[in-house]
Amino acid sequence: MREWAARTSARLNTGVEAVIALLMALLVLDVWLGVVDRYFFHWQLPWPEILARYLMIWAAMLAVSSGIARRDHIGLTAAIMRVPVSLRRIVLMAIDLCVLALFLYVLWYGLGFAQSGAKRQAMIFGISLQPFYAAIPAAAALASIQTVLAMIRDNGTHLDNPPFAEAAA
Repeated sequence: MREWAARTSARLNTGVEAVIALLMALLVLDVWLGVVDRYFFHWQLPWPEILARYLMIWAAMLAVSSGIARRDHIGLTAAIMRVPVSLRRIVLMAIDLCVLALFLYVLWYGLGFAQSGAKRQAMIFGISLQPFYAAIPAAAALASIQTVLAMIRDNGTHLDNPPFAEAAA
């Protein structure tokens, strides 16, 4: 089961990182177009700045699940390392459960948030804001899945055996 969770987490993370790379490339091109427009061509395009904002939001939100998969997110390692080894696994599993609860909470309320975007229009694009607002529940769903997979994979031992450690060495 742990091997399955590790493989599934790695595959999902590879896909998410590919999407993030694409979003970042589009963001760079969009910002570059905005700069070229402003200083050279003076087309006065109204959309590059707004599009850049939404591309950045999607990329940043999706990157959360990547941080969870790699266990690169903020942790209280110094405090947890003071916990006796016999209790450390329980504490780490409890923290993972709290993180999962947080992301499920964000997912639940994020769905309503994304739904509220259906009633709003992006003035410049003339489309619903729902696809842009959907970054919140989509990222929360991915983060929840990655949290469950990381919990199964690491089983509370990720401080003693960091994931991807063999790749870094």
